[in-house]
Amino acid sequence: MPDSPFRSSAPGLPPAGVDTSRASIARVYDAALGGKDNVDADRQALDAILEVAPGMRTVARRNRAWLRRVVRYLAGVVGVEQFLDAGAGLPTVGNTHEIAQLVNPWARVVYLDNDPMVSAHGRVLLETNEDTVYLHGDLTDPGVLDRDSAVWRYLDRDRPVAVILGAVLHHIPDAADPAGITARVVEALSPGSYVAITHFWDPGEDAPDHELAREVERRFVEKGLGSGWYRSREEIESFLSGLDLIEPGVVPLDEWWPSGPVRPPGSAEERLILGGVGRKAGFTVVQ
Repeated sequence: MPDSPFRSSAPGLPPAGVDTSRASIARVYDAALGGKDNVDADRQALDAILEVAPGMRTVARRNRAWLRRVVRYLAGVVGVEQFLDAGAGLPTVGNTHEIAQLVNPWARVVYLDNDPMVSAHGRVLLETNEDTVYLHGDLTDPGVLDRDSAVWRYLDRDRPVAVILGAVLHHIPDAADPAGITARVVEALSPGSYVAITHFWDPGEDAPDHELAREVERRFVEKGLGSGWYRSREEIESFLSGLDLIEPGVVPLDEWWPSGPVRPPGSAEERLILGGVGRKAGFTVVQ
């Protein structure tokens, strides 16, 4: 759910929802994982990307492994008991709540997605889990985390929350100000909260993978999905501005708290995504 490089519909475009005539980021991701919750438009959009970047399937799996490590770290080592997974996508195996509640059975998880089909499907699957809820909402809405937000009916605003933005921000265009969006998220959180992100990375014109980043971005934006931008390291780090970066900082996914020896990227596509976690200072979780 939270690790997709093909997340819910781009801000500025209405969510695909049940419209099967155009691709949905959530359904394209499902197709990339070999799932069944997708249609021809999704598979065509995926094929356009895989023509130039067949390693994008592996990127999804690497992102999933990153999610597992991050949630285990936050729920276990740090002791965070509340999670908000924004832009969650279609439910799949190894979701945030499953990982967090395996480490801490009392962990509470809220999923948020702007696609009505996704949120409805999520609610059905999670209706028997009293500590997990799936809400319809959009990060680009300035009021999404206001004090009267539905999110705070399930999470305690005055206690630390871990916000997961895995593969979300690269589907938000510059015009929508992704840095401003994350700043609003951070402002709404209590001290001691965490924000975790992954994002497509363009290493710059002098790097050998630059042209691949540009071509994959073109396929994402122009071939049916309408979003999927590759940004510089400086831009990606700006999304965690004002937070204390957790070591090792913003790095290739397999370098962030590996469970064993660091696995070198097996494809160029895997090199072109970075992840990082930041902490809002001022509060220490009691273990």
